[in-house]
Amino acid sequence: MGLELEYKDGQTPLDEEEKEGLKIKSITTQGELDEFEQFNIEKAVEWSIHTKFKTEKILTEKFIKNLHKRMYGDVWKWAGEFRKTEKNIGIPWTQIGIELKNLLDDTKYWIENKTFSPEEIAIRFKHRIVSIHCFPNGNGRHSRMMADIIIESIFGKEIFSWHQSNMVKANETRKEYINALRKADNGNIAPLIKFAEN
Repeated sequence: MGLELEYKDGQTPLDEEEKEGLKIKSITTQGELDEFEQFNIEKAVEWSIHTKFKTEKILTEKFIKNLHKRMYGDVWKWAGEFRKTEKNIGIPWTQIGIELKNLLDDTKYWIENKTFSPEEIAIRFKHRIVSIHCFPNGNGRHSRMMADIIIESIFGKEIFSWHQSNMVKANETRKEYINALRKADNGNIAPLIKFAEN
């Protein structure tokens, strides 16, 4: 019995090889997978709360990979590794390293030049990294955690509330989130900032 996954709007299907990267062979349903991932993510959140990060450390490829590994490393063998397959969203996988470097450089520039408010910098970062789609899976939750780390560690402000939701369940909150992301895709970042702060 393989892993049977159901995909909700805005989620990335895994290919067979990626599915084989599952470390816990007893998982067969989406519900079980969500539960194990959530447990793993909570450990990562715990780690991020008790660690002080310097700006120059956060805005690196190494940190981004390490955070993903901390969030999903108990569940997926490929956690923390950039994807090597094309997906229904995201840029061509061969461009990930380059586009991520551009994003990190842009973000450092925004911070140094106070181009946007702290909230907007964090959310612009979150939006760009999720559209790059660095990893086979978990990009949404990873990008939200990055935004939280940026707003807290770089700017010393409260983390975002994200409607008190992990956005795993297909409900109204998730729909609103996906809509805000699509508006950001079209250049209007305001609804996504508003969503993050509520």
